[in-house]
Amino acid sequence: MKRVAVLYGGISAEREVSLSSGHQVVAALQGAGYDTIPVEVGPDLGAVIAALSPKPDAVFNALHGRFGEDGVIQGVLDWLDIPYTHSGVRASALAMDKAASRAVFASAGLPIASGRVIDVGLLEDTDPLPRPYVVKPLNEGSSVGVEILRVGENRRHEIVREWRYGPQCLVEEFVPGRELTVGVMGARALTVTDIAAAHAFYDYDSKYASGGSFHTLPAAIHPAAFTQAMDLAVAAHAALGCRGASRADFRYDDTAGEPGRLVLLEINTQPGLTPTSLLPEQAAYCGITFPALCAWMVEEAQCRV
Repeated sequence: MKRVAVLYGGISAEREVSLSSGHQVVAALQGAGYDTIPVEVGPDLGAVIAALSPKPDAVFNALHGRFGEDGVIQGVLDWLDIPYTHSGVRASALAMDKAASRAVFASAGLPIASGRVIDVGLLEDTDPLPRPYVVKPLNEGSSVGVEILRVGENRRHEIVREWRYGPQCLVEEFVPGRELTVGVMGARALTVTDIAAAHAFYDYDSKYASGGSFHTLPAAIHPAAFTQAMDLAVAAHAALGCRGASRADFRYDDTAGEPGRLVLLEINTQPGLTPTSLLPEQAAYCGITFPALCAWMVEEAQCRV
């Protein structure tokens, strides 16, 4: 029987999401017949390494956010020579760094929103882009810290005062329309989900609170846009060098009619595996149960690539 250690929790802003993912994964892998070792990760890296001795056959990385999906824990597991799920060091680091991933997507000819990196303090004095525009941390996931500045609002000073995500931020044009996402397993796009958030946009609460969003899959959009979203998700996965499963998030501007404009926002190399998460929902639509999805990830586990 294969021994699999499941890392979950962590020390990022997404700890609670990771705890939820981890509990789901542990139960699924146990149900799939794996000898499963839950490892709740905290600030003591030495304790994590100790929990991985003797070496398991694989690590299921259910960590989210910084130190979990940015290449840090991946480097530790490479050093320990333990195969792990999801992407390796380089792809994880690139995907987590919004400026770096935008550069990769642009060089690959993938459609991205216009924008740039600025010092956060510049927001005190002026709008760096025409409104509406989006302000994003460079290295956070799950929409943590994301703000939309619309015409007539006076929140720039408040955003700067409460900013906790480093000296710089990414500002991008706000793309109207719909939020779409596409899960990828290996080189296969699963389907397109149309996400309607219960809040002003698809923020942290929309993603993880029960009833926070409503998912339509397959998305009822123009066939050409549907096919393009599937193709772009696979292309972005490949451009970053991802492996295992990922999820591509898009804005789809159909406000002037279809087929509309697709804009790639980001690739998530550690898609959520909570009860409200999108990747398991898409896998289920394709006939892949949650235990089968988790087992596939374990069997795809690698290191040092």
